[in-house]
Amino acid sequence: SGTICAGGSLGTIIPPSVVVVILSPIAGVGVGNLFVGIMFPGLLLAGLYIFYILMRCSIWPEDGPSNEEEEFHGSIIRQAWIVLSSLVPLFGLIFSVLGTIMLGWATPTEAGAMGAIGTIILAMLYRTFGLGLLRDAFLKALRVTAMIMTILLGGMMFASIFVALGGLGVVRDFFQTANLTVWPTMLIFMLITFIAGFVLEFISIMIIVVPVAVAVLRGMGVDDVWFCIMFLIVIQTSYLTPPMAPAIFFLRGISPPEIRLADMYRGVVPFIALHFVCLGLIIIFPELALWLPEIMFERLPGGTPN
Repeated sequence: SGTICAGGSLGTIIPPSVVVVILSPIAGVGVGNLFVGIMFPGLLLAGLYIFYILMRCSIWPEDGPSNEEEEFHGSIIRQAWIVLSSLVPLFGLIFSVLGTIMLGWATPTEAGAMGAIGTIILAMLYRTFGLGLLRDAFLKALRVTAMIMTILLGGMMFASIFVALGGLGVVRDFFQTANLTVWPTMLIFMLITFIAGFVLEFISIMIIVVPVAVAVLRGMGVDDVWFCIMFLIVIQTSYLTPPMAPAIFFLRGISPPEIRLADMYRGVVPFIALHFVCLGLIIIFPELALWLPEIMFERLPGGTPN
């Protein structure tokens, strides 16, 4: 259960991610920078998941027994063909969105249109395309877009009112009066984000924490992209930490009754620990998050604390 919950939650940060799209305007950071910047950390986190699963199944084989009834006994060539025929269309669709952004062929908006066209082409190739399907897709896209724009409007209103009432100055004065350096300040914001993930969903956390954190840390010379990547890693834990834990409750709705909620809570604990391992590596090696945006977009890092 922990493997399924953690693997499913990777979609919240791996591009194309709605969470990244929402975070971009709230933090004032280009969505292209965030999409590219989260690539290595996301793959690193997935690699940590795989390493942990392999090690655990090697030590305790009963935790991951093979299902002999579903083993495929065809030739290696046929197995490879089945895998490739399933993955190539998927990776082609991903490239039509992310590849065009990373190569500078399209803006994020244009890349979204490329993804829509690619999806229609794939639906035609799989012979599942129809006007009813296209209509449903349009309506769902309209609902999601309206939801995101409403959230962004609320976030900007909150940030504007907070600044207008002097809230940002109060927070900044607090950190200056406390004589806190960059690391304790960043630790406070990350801790607030982690604790808030127990009781709030990610959009509320973004609206409350990000405008203040970015303004304070930017004044200390911290790179916006670097902070946002670390924030995304921490915010992903909100999908796994009870009592909210959307990933756990989604899985509980489809899991067999013999799998208890307590078993799921225990199952995600190692993966939450892996999040902090990944976060520590990004803190120690900021280039994990900054190198690719610097290469792809020729941007200069805003600074990382020594």
